[in-house]
Amino acid sequence: MAPSLVEDYITRPSNPLGRYYHKILEGERITREEAVEIYNSDDLLAIGILADTARITRTPADVRDYVYWVHNFHINPTNICEANCRFCSFKKGPKSPFAYVMSVDDVIEQVNNYPMKDSLSEFHIVSGLYEKQGLEYYRDLFVALKKNFPKVHLKGLTAVELDYIAKLEGMTVEEVLPILKEAGLGSLPGGGAEVFAERVRELVCVDKIPAQEWLRIHGLAHSMGMQSNATLLAGLGETPEERIDHVLAIREQQDKTGGFMTFIPLNCYYDNNAVDAANALTGVENLKNFAISRILLDNVPHIKSFWIHIGEKLSQVSLNFGVDDIDGTVVQEKIAHAAGTDTSQALTQSELVNMIRKAGKIPVERDTVYNIIRVYDEQLV
Repeated sequence: MAPSLVEDYITRPSNPLGRYYHKILEGERITREEAVEIYNSDDLLAIGILADTARITRTPADVRDYVYWVHNFHINPTNICEANCRFCSFKKGPKSPFAYVMSVDDVIEQVNNYPMKDSLSEFHIVSGLYEKQGLEYYRDLFVALKKNFPKVHLKGLTAVELDYIAKLEGMTVEEVLPILKEAGLGSLPGGGAEVFAERVRELVCVDKIPAQEWLRIHGLAHSMGMQSNATLLAGLGETPEERIDHVLAIREQQDKTGGFMTFIPLNCYYDNNAVDAANALTGVENLKNFAISRILLDNVPHIKSFWIHIGEKLSQVSLNFGVDDIDGTVVQEKIAHAAGTDTSQALTQSELVNMIRKAGKIPVERDTVYNIIRVYDEQLV
């Protein structure tokens, strides 16, 4: 839609969301009450316009059409876990015939078997809470990964895992994080946040660290010069207001410590777990989650749609709802697939570039912390 037509549509007298268009243009912060009104509107096109306006006004003109992706490789050292999250289909008990545990050598061998290992820029490392993989294991793993793949950034261990490791060792997270950073840890992923609403957490992940501790650990990492991501796992039975409160909690933490690089709205899957599939998100709700995140998070640079969770087609659509990142090649994603997502296990560089181009955007390969590796303007892959 041409810019003049966009403005005519969003500011027409009959559009109750029109007043927010001017607030966003002028850089004014959207309140909780305003966010609820926007989210509950049936005018999906207007919501998309608000989100894309927020993205455009907060992005330098020369990079406004950029959509980022990273050449990353997922490492999940074990699926044995002590937690009892009702939405998890990845967890296995230690006696399960489907349980696995990877040694440090196993992980290095797994990466070495990947044909494109020399062009990787990120390892995404998350795992189960397993007593035999404590601080020494992860310190050795990070050292080995940096020794064998020195140019690859290590993004690893959720706040939940860091809390578990610290308690396992009789230490504090404040003591554990510097050791792991010295071993090569570069940033934290956003997992483990789920939905911050205490009501929902008591139903689906009662033994997980509370929201304030998740936020505190990320703030601690930020204070040490490490950046991190943040997520929302929707589809657990939460209300739109609880989703909005979750996003606002991220905004408040970002005001304090400023280390979140991107926010990633995710949706739940229901195969092999105990969450009611009646909570499943529609495509419209997914798009609203992306949009309201971009509208509210005026202090977080990027919004990511994880194509593994929502599929390639809806990821393309999300690029008109405030999103500017679609994650990356991924390679060997296990957690969402265990719960029933039917997306590919990985996408090639060519597939990612073509997906972005066909959405009318410019594909940009980045590293974990958004340094640009290559801009695919009119170049062939």
